[in-house]
Amino acid sequence: MTTKIAITGKSGSGKTTIVKSMLTIIREMYPEKNVLVLDNDLSTEFGHSYGLDIRNTIYGIRSGKHEYKTGIPQHMTKAEYVEWAMEDIIVSLDDYTDVIVSWFTGSKDCRCPITQQINDAVAKLIERYDFVIFDCEFDLKYLNQLVDTDIDLTLIVTLPKEESVLLAKRIEEFSAKYAAGGQMGVVINKVHGEKMNNVMNMLKCHELDVLGCIPYDDYLDEHPIERKSQVVVDAIKQFYPRLNLPQEG
Repeated sequence: MTTKIAITGKSGSGKTTIVKSMLTIIREMYPEKNVLVLDNDLSTEFGHSYGLDIRNTIYGIRSGKHEYKTGIPQHMTKAEYVEWAMEDIIVSLDDYTDVIVSWFTGSKDCRCPITQQINDAVAKLIERYDFVIFDCEFDLKYLNQLVDTDIDLTLIVTLPKEESVLLAKRIEEFSAKYAAGGQMGVVINKVHGEKMNNVMNMLKCHELDVLGCIPYDDYLDEHPIERKSQVVVDAIKQFYPRLNLPQEG
């Protein structure tokens, strides 16, 4: 059974760093489990953090612009072709970790067959993995335009600022119907500490569930591209037991 984690929030909130840190933790805890990172953020920064320039995307399959590594097999149905093409664009980070990039998605209002065929192919792909981490655009709506799937845990990344808290409430409202009853809560990122009481009070006023806090890491200012932070990893490990995820022991 696949455990599905969605990381949402405004661009610049630190989503990709948290995705990468969550991947690090899962790899440490479950080294023989298969993990897929589905980059659904239009900035496609996750691959860049590993020095990868991933240009083959699910959108490329949809638009017909993808250049395949091998010749296209004959006598395929359209649905079989989409599933085959999806395999062609998966990038492996190691023996147990794969990445696939979405980029643009089709609207649910589109009645063209390719929309449903891509939905079905992505759903089948997801079920092959033990864990799937979605690096989302603003909220879950954009992910839902790509694939209908239940989400076990949705983390809304917010900054310790009033405008970010208000935005987190909007993300929760927009995402609730797509979360399929899974756990949803806020992670406060880049915390200095001096204004935390005010932020926590605002979150409580808006009835947002705070799942954890992550301190500000100066190292990320000096190494912004790699999105690697031991501070973030350690902070997530502290609140990991509160998350609706498999727990060691």
